[in-house]
Amino acid sequence: MMLVLLQTVALPSEAPPSSTSFLDILMQGGWVMIPIALLSLLTVYLIVERWITVQKAKINPQQIMDRVRSYVEAGDVRGALAYCEAQDKPITRILRHGLERLGRPIAEIRDAVEAAGKYEAFELEKRMDVLASIAGIAPMLGFLGTVTGMIEAFQQIQNLQGNVNPSVLAGGIWEALLTTAFGLIVGILALFGHNVLLTRINRLVNDMERSATDFIDLLQEPVPHPRRHPETLL
Repeated sequence: MMLVLLQTVALPSEAPPSSTSFLDILMQGGWVMIPIALLSLLTVYLIVERWITVQKAKINPQQIMDRVRSYVEAGDVRGALAYCEAQDKPITRILRHGLERLGRPIAEIRDAVEAAGKYEAFELEKRMDVLASIAGIAPMLGFLGTVTGMIEAFQQIQNLQGNVNPSVLAGGIWEALLTTAFGLIVGILALFGHNVLLTRINRLVNDMERSATDFIDLLQEPVPHPRRHPETLL
């Protein structure tokens, strides 16, 4: 009985399963994980910031042009300007630049509208090139981390003259592959966000170009009411 008890006490107890947190996994990836983590934060910020900008710029271009057309045909330029200022959208800001130059040569009005359109398109596409760069840089950083990790693993094998436990070698390899996995995740997220945002931005730019063209055509149409009050055009 005493022997059985001693044997029971002498048996090694099972070690509790080790839990690895997400932060620990990131730290095992090496120094390359630091720029990848920074790029991931920058990616999320750019996607959210550009998405909010695009959502604020959304508007019905046909409705805007119908309202501006009604004001211009009635000779109420001040009302058209007040309406555009109240909306404060890229399309209305472009039309406002044209309305402010009514009475000048049509070429000057067209140049002002085109310049305003280019500026608004630039504001919508701002920082999109950074998002596209992250989509290409993040996976490359991941591959770099994997290559440097594999170099260190094989250096350890050489230092130990090949007497390496396979489990230790496998652990070094999966730690080296961590950077590739996280780099690909960040790159895919940046590429997806870039493509989705670019599609919506192109749609907005197309609406702005169409509205600008309609506005110039409106100014070249014959006036339906020849009697106009000069004071309303000031």
